[in-house]
Amino acid sequence: MRKKRTWMLIGVGVILILCVAGGLFVRNQMRTVQAQLTGTGEVVTAFVGDLSAGTTATGQVTAGQTAQLALPTSGTVAEVAVQVGDVVPAGDMLVRLETAVLERAVTDAEQALIIQEANLATLQEPATAVSIAAAEAAVASAQAQLDDLLAGPTEAELAAAAADVEAAQADVAAAFTRLNNAQNGASAAEIQAAQLALDQAQTTATQATEQHTTILATIQDGNAPAGMLDDAELAARVNVLQANAAAAAAQETLNNLLGGNPNDVATAQATLAMAVAQRNLAQAQYELLLAPASASQIAAAEATLAQAQANLAQLQRGPTAAQLMAAEVQVENARINLERARLNLENAVLAAPFNGVVTAVHVQPGELASGVLVEMIARDDLEVVLNVNEVDLSQITPGQETTVTLESWPDDPIPGRVRAIAPAAVSAAGSSLVTFPVYITLAATELPIRVGMTANAALELARRQNALLAPNGAIQVDRNNGTYSVILVQTNEQGQPVYETVSVTIGLRDGRYTEITSGIQEGDQILIPDPAATNPFGPDGGNGSGGGPFGG
Repeated sequence: MRKKRTWMLIGVGVILILCVAGGLFVRNQMRTVQAQLTGTGEVVTAFVGDLSAGTTATGQVTAGQTAQLALPTSGTVAEVAVQVGDVVPAGDMLVRLETAVLERAVTDAEQALIIQEANLATLQEPATAVSIAAAEAAVASAQAQLDDLLAGPTEAELAAAAADVEAAQADVAAAFTRLNNAQNGASAAEIQAAQLALDQAQTTATQATEQHTTILATIQDGNAPAGMLDDAELAARVNVLQANAAAAAAQETLNNLLGGNPNDVATAQATLAMAVAQRNLAQAQYELLLAPASASQIAAAEATLAQAQANLAQLQRGPTAAQLMAAEVQVENARINLERARLNLENAVLAAPFNGVVTAVHVQPGELASGVLVEMIARDDLEVVLNVNEVDLSQITPGQETTVTLESWPDDPIPGRVRAIAPAAVSAAGSSLVTFPVYITLAATELPIRVGMTANAALELARRQNALLAPNGAIQVDRNNGTYSVILVQTNEQGQPVYETVSVTIGLRDGRYTEITSGIQEGDQILIPDPAATNPFGPDGGNGSGGGPFGG
């Protein structure tokens, strides 16, 4: 029983071996048939060479530099020096404002700075003896005025004020007499009376003068206590003035009576009116002396004294740190205002920031400058912005060279170089495609390129040197398994071609060639099958999946 089972196992094994051998035979026969049937086409040689792969992208020409120019200073436009399309170098004037107001502002700011600097210098200089003496005199005067208000008028001041009233009344009487004389003429009695009045007035004036002289001599000798004769001297001096005035009036009255009045009635009336006004003023001043000082007068006198004392104290101790700091701040503010005024004047001219072309002008002379006035682009700094698929982005780096063609001149390639890659993607509305802006700097060209033109660029993604290459048409692809193969062409002993399908590993490819990294060697003959050849095993060479060559 055991032997029988053994022989059965041996038989099964033999059958399996025969099946495998038969399958290999059938497969080889199928390959041979396939090779023979696909032997029509072009035989090429695998070779070593350089290969680069790339992608293309479309974009638009933009300016590397653009500017929307406005003035920081408002004002009325005096001149617009450019128009759309003008080529302007950097620094050229584009727009100028009216500057009369701005120039006056600079002048005013300069004067304000001079004043503040002078104030600071005055604070920093030490007080002079003259200024201190003047401040002390101001304090003494203010104190005396306050004391006078508090103490009230002296007997001498009252007497002097009463004498002023009497003298003014005498002037009124004399003026009235002159008016009568001008109107009626003088009698002998009037002339005699005027002469007696003159003699008496002159005698009184002489006596008053002698009395005042005696008091002055006594004060100068220093025999009397200090201050004792001050009121007497003041009263004597007032008496002298009044007596002299009365004598002069009496003399004038007599002269008019003797020689006739040279003035007309109108002049005499005016003189009388003036004398009455003076009499009324003297009377008011006398009454003011009699009235006690009011609270407001005392308060005003005290305030005047306090201010005078404060001024003296400040002169004696000099300015405080706070005062110096405040003055320095005022100087700095004035300096800043001057700088601002000068800057506003400088900013009244809008200049081109770079060499470029004017693309828009938004203002005319006479208008108020507001917002963007002029727009510019730099024509010498043109670039192309491409939208590159995110799949290819990892193989693009700044500095990478490229070639650009424009729709307007498709046969005139322009060298370019990748300047930058945008850090953020852009997505078209309604599309799942994600692209990144890539900025290409264009080389100099004679073409009249304009901003906004459509551009196409070829970007090299990778490069291989000394790579084993085969034409794309020779590569067969099994799309289901993701494998690649070529038809290797060899010669048998009879000198006839023999075709064998060989699996290969591919690398980089471009529009013509594919890199072969394993499976064949340099010099191997491979077949580019004729697409029109009939293949009974299907388009994939017998495996029934995928399809056809890798490329043509």
